[in-house]
Amino acid sequence: MKIALDASYSIGSELSGVGVYSRELMAGLAALDPGTAWTWAYRPHHWRTLWFGPPVPRGVQRRLLFESRHPGRCDLFHGLNQRLPEFCDRRSRRVRSVATFHDLFMFTNTYSTTGFRARFTEQASLAAERADAIIAVSQFTASQVESLLGVERSRIHVVHHGVRPLPVPPGPAPAREPLILSVGALQVRKNTLGLIRAFERLPEGWRLVLAGSLSGFGAPQLWAAVEGSPRKGFIDLRGWVSDEELAGLYARASIFAFPSLDEGFGIPVLEAMASGVAVMASNTSALPEVCGDAALMVDPRDSDEMTSALGRLMQQESLRLDLAARGRARAAGFTWERCARETLAVYREVGH
Repeated sequence: MKIALDASYSIGSELSGVGVYSRELMAGLAALDPGTAWTWAYRPHHWRTLWFGPPVPRGVQRRLLFESRHPGRCDLFHGLNQRLPEFCDRRSRRVRSVATFHDLFMFTNTYSTTGFRARFTEQASLAAERADAIIAVSQFTASQVESLLGVERSRIHVVHHGVRPLPVPPGPAPAREPLILSVGALQVRKNTLGLIRAFERLPEGWRLVLAGSLSGFGAPQLWAAVEGSPRKGFIDLRGWVSDEELAGLYARASIFAFPSLDEGFGIPVLEAMASGVAVMASNTSALPEVCGDAALMVDPRDSDEMTSALGRLMQQESLRLDLAARGRARAAGFTWERCARETLAVYREVGH
């Protein structure tokens, strides 16, 4: 079988969660099934990747992806971010197709510009209509695809993300510091403002480190909140950090805070757990599904509850150690190899 994947989101050094998913899945599939003819297809604005991109695994070819033309006459096409080209249409049977859906927060909340929301909504709706099968990254996202897009449950398959191994900092493991870490783009949906306000009410002696892109929706409001905070000197806006820097932050942090308002999965939570950091996370959207009993769960819209939970973690080392142990065990169950195997199973079902 000839299988093509939309590799466009795997390009660049500052990858989003979708980018990490694309990169890890593509590599995992190529390693798992080298006998398949794999095509990594890139939208035309990434044309340089065809000639100047890094080497690809054996058995993989690169092609450009156009809306109405098959890349290499594939038998099956996989859109990795709730988007499918025109040549994918299950009614015409020209080519079988799979679309991965990460989240549908655009349908339910105003966490983006009007133009972006309209474009996203149209692309997601068309992908749901065209796809022979849909991969949802969580049961939560699967339920949204079913209820908001009217997709029959028989076409939806839940395949969880994995957790990527981060480079181990050289030398002996650093001691845990009085540091609260949060990882994710600086944007309204991540509830960074709520976390800042909660931190302002906590006892002194701890630092809050915010790592992630500084250009998310609503970021200027969040910059202003940090600039005007009475705890400004203890809040560190790092921006995007390399894998090496991120691994170092996970190794030093005592608490990981992820109070997102709406999350289709939440890869940073698993990274923190795998790194042995005690996690506080939202009790909404997909996060309870990902965290299980390995995190302290809070209502992200309840400032008092968030402040109280962080205070408990700051004061109780035994609680932090217990959650860290639970987190390591929890994260071990989420691997990219399993993600690739389950994705390949969906391909085989669709291809029959």
